[in-house]
Parts: sequence; structure tokens; C-alpha cells
Amino acid sequence: MSQTFSRYEIDSSRFYDEVFDENNQPRLHYKQLVERFSHLNHAELRARRQTTNVFFLNQGITFTVYGAEEGIERIFPFDLLPRIVPDSEWQQIEKGLEQRITALNLFLQDIYHDQKILKDKVVPTELILSSKNFRREFVGVNPPLGVYIHVTGTDIIRDRDGKYMVLEDNLRSPSGVSYMLQNRQAMKRAFPTMFDHYKVRPIEEYPQELLKVLQEISPVKQREPNVAVLTPGIYNSAYFEHSFLARQMGIELTEGRDLVVNDNKVYTRTTKGLQRVDVIYRRVDDDFLDPLVFRPDSMLGVAGVVNAYRMGNVALANAIGTGVADDKVIYSFVPKIIKYYLDQEPIIENVPTYLASDPTDCKYILENLDKLVVKAANESGGYGMLIGPHATVEEREEFAAKVLANPRNYIAQPTISLSRHPSYINDTDLTGCHIDLRPYILYGKKITIVPGGLTRVALKKGSLVVNSSQGGGSKDTWVLYDN
Repeated sequence: MSQTFSRYEIDSSRFYDEVFDENNQPRLHYKQLVERFSHLNHAELRARRQTTNVFFLNQGITFTVYGAEEGIERIFPFDLLPRIVPDSEWQQIEKGLEQRITALNLFLQDIYHDQKILKDKVVPTELILSSKNFRREFVGVNPPLGVYIHVTGTDIIRDRDGKYMVLEDNLRSPSGVSYMLQNRQAMKRAFPTMFDHYKVRPIEEYPQELLKVLQEISPVKQREPNVAVLTPGIYNSAYFEHSFLARQMGIELTEGRDLVVNDNKVYTRTTKGLQRVDVIYRRVDDDFLDPLVFRPDSMLGVAGVVNAYRMGNVALANAIGTGVADDKVIYSFVPKIIKYYLDQEPIIENVPTYLASDPTDCKYILENLDKLVVKAANESGGYGMLIGPHATVEEREEFAAKVLANPRNYIAQPTISLSRHPSYINDTDLTGCHIDLRPYILYGKKITIVPGGLTRVALKKGSLVVNSSQGGGSKDTWVLYDN
């Protein structure tokens, strides 16, 4: 092994290594990359890292950490060594995601209409009715094209044997796609000739594919639809992404105060007067979308937009009420949901999940908190989570009390040995860091999955948490045309 990788610890007995096999040899699709990096000395690596840092700084590629004492605005950490997914693996991922999103959309269509899956007792009715994201006001409302989930970010991991598994579905406002796109640009600046040696599938068309989906769901067919992004504003953790996507699609970035509803139609204020809005890609949660229907204290939404949506005068992506399907409790039923609607076995399996609302599961959870990862049903970003093996006795006791107080709100999963990928935690040392993958799925008249996704990296040594808000970073993801 070259000097670059000579101090790298593989540990294949405990973790699947994405780059090296059990004989410490580079996997076939990584051979050229390992050779290329083996010829880089420390000075060259520092220079290329500086190139990417300047790029991210100039682009203003940042995210916000709520409550951080040292300042809330940060540059998203980027690792120079890309992740490679060969064609055969990507095909499996693509088929699995298409199957999953098809079934979840049929599930939403059903529970907001006939509720057959509840009547057939495949999913317990009480779990749906008690979900904070089930919008009973929208039972019977038909979204354009019958599609509820237009944009999805599904988190996929690999276990110790290298098997892909779905960790969770993000169906409300999945973020991170802007980092996927910018990571590719940063990589091309730092290593402009490296792409000549690999057949890497492009990802740059994502904004145009997203715009196409948004235009397809427009209620207006006689003219080109007017599409806008609705953001909570500059203090939102994903504000950079909202502005980036609006710019890339060539559409307006708006806040609630920019929009007004007249006669059940939505307009944006412009210097030339009011202009009709036909489709809103909203990055505002249901609760804050319309103060006349949901939280009356919301300053982020638009009064009357829900009624305009009901009247079919404006389309919303994602549709109101999709969040019930990314409730972590409902996640545990997805294999049954796939079987019920498609009569198929899941192509990509779930991680085994225990429900605290089930007395037997709850007893197991409480007796094994030191071995499990416990999650709140509707939290994200690594918040509301206990990683049992890394927690103190006091933290476990605190979480046990939370579980007992509100069992419906908690699930638990075994601690998966996430696969590892060599990553630079400084300019010179490669360390095996745990990673996941968030591919992005678009659903309009058809399902489109851009080849790649955001590979998130737990850049704290030994950490299993890849979320940016918890110290995670990312790396470019290369999906190859062949193996």
C-alpha cells in the first residue's frame, strides 16, 4: 500500500470498507482513484483543499446550526476523496427507491381517501390518527396528477456485510441537494483532469428536472406556469439551498410576506403589480404554511394559501400531509406497505425497528438502551436521538423517562455498523469515517432519480452521526456508467 494509505486502518472485521476489500486491496472500481491519490504529497493535498475551501467560501455555501455558542453560520465541511458507486449497485438502489416511493405515494393516496390499508389492519389506524403530520383536513383532497411526494431524500446505509438498507425517508422538505451539486463543482476545480479517467454520470441537470416536475403539476395549462420557491427566510438552516435552487431554476425566491391571496388565487408582489403564482415549491412545514388553517401565530406562511390549494388554483410541492409517511413509526411499516400495494418484497430492506408503543417492544427497548439507537418519531437533523452505546447512564435514564411518558413518539433500532470510507479529517491523515447516502427522487409525470446523491460523512472520529448539525461533512458521489 502506498504511503498515502499506509497508516489507514481498514478493520474489515467490524465495518464494511467502501474502498478496500478484506485482503486490504482496493476494490476494482476504486483502483484508479487510490493510485491517483497515492501520488499526491501533503503539499499538493493542502493546495487542493485550499482550492475547495475558497470555492465554498466564495459561493457562500453555508448551513446554520441552531443554538451553537460559537456562531451559527458555518461552511459545510467537504472531504476530497470521492465515494464511487458502480453501475450494478446503482441499478439496485434505483429500482429499490422507485419501488419505495411508488408504494409510499399509493399509501398517502389511500389514507387521504378510502383508507383501505387501515380497514385491512395492515397499518394500525391509531398510529395514523395520532401522527402529528396527518392532516385530517385534507382527507378527500386530490393533489395534481395524484402525486403527493414530488421531492424525496431517502437515507441509505450499508451494514457490516455491505448490504444497502434504508434508514429513513425524508418526505417533507429534504435538504442537501445543493451540496450534492456544489460538491461536484468543487471536485472539478480541485481535480480538473481526474474525471477524464472515470465515466462518471452527470448530476447537473437536477435543477431543470425539478423545475420540470413543478411545471407538470401546475393547474394552468394555457401558458407557461409561474413557479416560486417559498422559504422561511434567512434564519432557516437551509436558506442557502433555497436561494441556490431558485437561482438555478430561474424562478423567484419568496417569503410569506411576498405573497398574497386574492379571490383564492396566489399572487406575488412585484414592482409592476401583483403577478399570479401557479406552483409553490415550499420549504415551509405544514404547521407554518397558512395561519388561517394551521398555527395562527405563524409569520412564515401565507394567509389563504391552503384554500387556494383546495380550490385547485395553486399547486404545492410537496403536497400537504406528506409528513405522515416519514413519521419514523410509519417507516417501520414500509415493507408491509410495499407488499400491500405492489405485491412485491422490498428491494432495499429497512433497518429492524422496535416501536415503543408496542408493550413487548417497549420492554425490550428499556432493557437494552445501551445497545440501541432511540429516535423521536418526527425529529430530524440528528436531534431527539439517543445513541445508546455512546450515551452516559444519566442520558439513558433521561431517555427512558421520555419513552415511558410518550411511547407513541419513539422507535429504536440496533446500532448498525455503518460502512466506512477513507476520509481526511485533517490535511494529511486518512481515517475510516462512517458514511451514508441520500439520493434524491423527483416524482411528476414519472419518477426521476439523479445518479448520485449526498454522501454524508461523520467527520468526528468514531462518530456514527453524519448530520451536518452534529459535526458531519460530505463528499462527492460518483455513480459510474459501468462497473
